[in-house]
Amino acid sequence: MTPPEITSTLTALFPMAVVQQPSADTWQVEAPAWRLLVILSEDGSWLRLLLPLVPLSAAQPYLTEFLTENFDFTQEARYAIAQDVLWGVYQHSFPTLTAADFQRAIARLLHLHETGLERGFQQQSDRRLRQIVQAAKQQGQTQAMTLQNLDRFYQEGLLGGLEQTTEERDRTLAAWRDRLASLWDQVEPDAD
Repeated sequence: MTPPEITSTLTALFPMAVVQQPSADTWQVEAPAWRLLVILSEDGSWLRLLLPLVPLSAAQPYLTEFLTENFDFTQEARYAIAQDVLWGVYQHSFPTLTAADFQRAIARLLHLHETGLERGFQQQSDRRLRQIVQAAKQQGQTQAMTLQNLDRFYQEGLLGGLEQTTEERDRTLAAWRDRLASLWDQVEPDAD
C-alpha cells in the first residue's frame, strides 16, 4: 500500500464518514459512533490503526477477560490501554501491508468496537456461574435446587440491581437461568 491508497481505501470504505488527513502520515475517520486513527511511522516502516473502545474505568472490571481475548479472539488486532481508554489496536509492517490486510484490520477493529464490553462481561459471568455450579455440585445440590437459590437471591436483592424494574429483573434472571442450565453438564464438581 501507499499513503494515497490509504486515503482512497478509507474514503471507499466509509463514504458517509468524514475522512481527514491532518498530516502526510496520519488519517482520521469520524463516524457517528466511533473514530478511527491511522498512523504511519515517521520512517514509513510501520502502520498503526487505533480505535478507542471504552473508557478504562468501564473496562476495568473485565481487564483479565480482555487480555485473555488477545490470545485467541482478537486475531491480528489487540486490546491496549493508553490515556485512560481501552483501545483496539492493529500494527503491521507498512512495506508488506496489502489492501486486503488493511481492510480486514479495520473490520476487526470495528467488530471489537461493536462488541464493546459484552464479551468481557459474558466471560466473567460464565466464570462466576461455573464457580456457582461447581460449589452447588460439591454440596450435592441438583440443578433445580441451584436454580431455586438463584431465584431466591434475586427475590432478596442479592443479585441484580435494586433499581431494576420487575420486567428487567425477570429478563436478567431468565438469562442467568438459561446460562446456568447450559453450563450445568459442563462443570465437574471437583474441577479447579
